[in-house]
Amino acid sequence: MDTRTRVNMALKQAMKDRAAARLATLRLINAAIKDREIAERVDGEAGGIGDAEILAILGKMTKQRKESARAYEEGGRLDLAERELGEIAIIEEFLPKQLSDEEVAEAVKTAVADTGAQSIRDMGKVMGALKGKYTGQMDFGKVGPLVKDQLCQGGDC
Repeated sequence: MDTRTRVNMALKQAMKDRAAARLATLRLINAAIKDREIAERVDGEAGGIGDAEILAILGKMTKQRKESARAYEEGGRLDLAERELGEIAIIEEFLPKQLSDEEVAEAVKTAVADTGAQSIRDMGKVMGALKGKYTGQMDFGKVGPLVKDQLCQGGDC
């Protein structure tokens, strides 16, 4: 079952259960997906977006909410921070399991070997391979420095 179907089924169940907070978050997810679909339309073609793009949207939503929760906590607005953390929990239900640090390091090594990357100039190829295979399973903001370290071990940097 694809992610879009799972979100829609959860939305219907939230309506039946009268779970207002869950329903609002699921509607936000649907709105973000539809916004991306509208942005992707070219010359009137209505194709839709794939599961990988939906996972990227969910990952971005999670990251935004984590930043907001941190800002609210620093500002002393714990009620708003709790709401953001609740939304994160709902969004993460639809994301695949996050890889551990060891699994991320191994995935980086494998991607470097598979792409034949030799220097920092090949970083784009490695990141592209990782995004294609592990979208939604790792934070690419944290992976970038790992890839750079791996590529710079030869002393090219």
